[in-house]
Amino acid sequence: MSNGATVTAADIARLAAVGRAAVSNWRRRHDDFPQPVGGTAVSPTFSLAEVEAWLRGQGKLADSPVRERVWQTLRGAAYGDVELADVLAFAGAFLLYLRADRDHWRELSAAPDEKIAEALPGAVRAHTALMPDVRPADPVPLIRALSQLVDELGVAETFEFLRTRYLEHHSRRVYLTPDPVVRLMLDLGGPARTVLDPACGTGAYLGMANDLFKDVEKLLGQEIDDTTARMSAIQLALRGAPAEIHSGDSLIADAFAGRTVDLVVTNPPFNDRGWGYEQLTGDPRWEYGLPPRMESELAWLQHGLAHARPGGVVVMLMPPAVANRRSGRRVRAELLRRGALRAIIGLPPGAVPNMAVALTVWVLRRPSPGDQPPDDVLMVDTSADPTSFEKVALNAWRNYLKGKDDGTDSSVVVRIIDLLDDEVDLTPARYLPQRSAPTSEGSFTVARELLSAKTEELQRTATELSFLTQSKARDDVSMTTIGELAKAGVLDVLRGPAKVKTGEGNVPVLTFEDLAEHRDPRATAAETPDDLRLHTGDVVVSLAARYPAVRVVSEDGAILGPGLAVVRVDPSRSDPDFVAGWLLLGAQGARLRSATSSARFDVRRCRLPRLPLDGQAELGRAFRKLSTLQTTLRETYEAGTNALRLGLEELATGTLRPSDRTE
Repeated sequence: MSNGATVTAADIARLAAVGRAAVSNWRRRHDDFPQPVGGTAVSPTFSLAEVEAWLRGQGKLADSPVRERVWQTLRGAAYGDVELADVLAFAGAFLLYLRADRDHWRELSAAPDEKIAEALPGAVRAHTALMPDVRPADPVPLIRALSQLVDELGVAETFEFLRTRYLEHHSRRVYLTPDPVVRLMLDLGGPARTVLDPACGTGAYLGMANDLFKDVEKLLGQEIDDTTARMSAIQLALRGAPAEIHSGDSLIADAFAGRTVDLVVTNPPFNDRGWGYEQLTGDPRWEYGLPPRMESELAWLQHGLAHARPGGVVVMLMPPAVANRRSGRRVRAELLRRGALRAIIGLPPGAVPNMAVALTVWVLRRPSPGDQPPDDVLMVDTSADPTSFEKVALNAWRNYLKGKDDGTDSSVVVRIIDLLDDEVDLTPARYLPQRSAPTSEGSFTVARELLSAKTEELQRTATELSFLTQSKARDDVSMTTIGELAKAGVLDVLRGPAKVKTGEGNVPVLTFEDLAEHRDPRATAAETPDDLRLHTGDVVVSLAARYPAVRVVSEDGAILGPGLAVVRVDPSRSDPDFVAGWLLLGAQGARLRSATSSARFDVRRCRLPRLPLDGQAELGRAFRKLSTLQTTLRETYEAGTNALRLGLEELATGTLRPSDRTE
């Protein structure tokens, strides 16, 4: 096993089951903590062997070092992140061989490394056709490491561990549909013996279908990325699933043309302008009308119906605009007239992370010959039920199949004739009753209790500031600027591109509005080479002098939006909260000095004191407490405003009235 494996601070935190801040703290406080062996000042790397020995000596080793060694050995066998997926696919192919012929490997593993490297490709190909063309130059250290981890976890679990770590490593590049949404969609369409996912990605739907459906006979999948398709095929094969996975573009080069299944379920690409409109104009799949050039989603829906057997079900995740775009109204109307569309279910915001809008689930059924077309459609809106949306949606669907119309606030059965107007708007919320009528514990009551809780939280936050005591101003501290520290290499000042095209892709974008309103990123964008990705500990600051705002980033991966700058600190030399506090102070001063609305805050000219790291950490803690006060004040104000609005509305409608105890 390789002794040259390296780990990052995040890897060390995982080994010790702590946060990254604890690792930074150990580096500052323990002189014997291993020194970096590579990386950069901002993102150093350490020897895994040295870190493992230190953690074990301190009694802090929580996770299996074997797992970390295998992962780092796998990463070391790739020349970069692009090849990492190919090396993972190679590891999976080896695991398939190991699963099929463990005795042969025991015999081969006793041979010299040169003989193993020579014999391995043929041995693996004898058991699987999934061996990738790109393989490590020296595969023996990796396969010996894999064999050791198999002894600890098992074959399928070893690949699942590596695959999960790979997906975490590429969490902002690989789009994952959350398990609750996958389960809901399969429950809506199942049970099924044959399942197709024409945009299968990492295989989430097919893998869960194999677990949920008892009598699965065939799982079919197609994925445009060859390496991802191979990884999905390996994962399913190691789990013993009856899967057939192909790579390629399902719309342009359908791998399963002419084949039908019980259930088609997928999360297809959205807003894809290159889906093949020109090439596929006369395609026989467009039974319900030619999808407009800008409506790739309607092409995917009809692709699914073309692969559903008569009576088969199609369940697809869709952006909400598909329900009401004017360009797609003819296709929507035909889906209704011919009885193919059965339900549209709106999901809560955030049910699918990194999406700027709340998505919807479309449920369709391919009509059988002689069927009487249905005369209604189920509309469900689960936006008010973020913690129980699965249950709400499934109950509504099952009652609808039984012929029941509960007429709840979350669902309604709508006559098709009432939908066939000039717009053919299929947005569920449009047909549902208003939610203003409260239950026995009404909206105002909930809002009032939230306001009370926020008021108490504000009081606690203010009390916690008692550690700040008055003292005389100090004039013996030397001052510097952000620009001088950047020249000295203590930190970096970075700016993203002047423009980020949002509304496409799945990578979150931190915008000026997000920073100013203290909220998580809402917009998304497609990944480009010009992106500036944010890292944990980065300090983001607004460049608009009129709107001072600063945030210490707590999660890797978002793209920096226009009008913002990043001060990237080395935590071994600068405390992020300390830097953030002085930046906010400087930004507020710039606001007072700004003469025009377009004035800019010069980050590099921001002044701050020269202090040792422990002195910075002490002030950083105080700045962080004040930032918490700012957040609590804003949340308390919002809770009060909401309680006031609901009180006025419910008094006006009569759903709120004074009790006998009110004077």
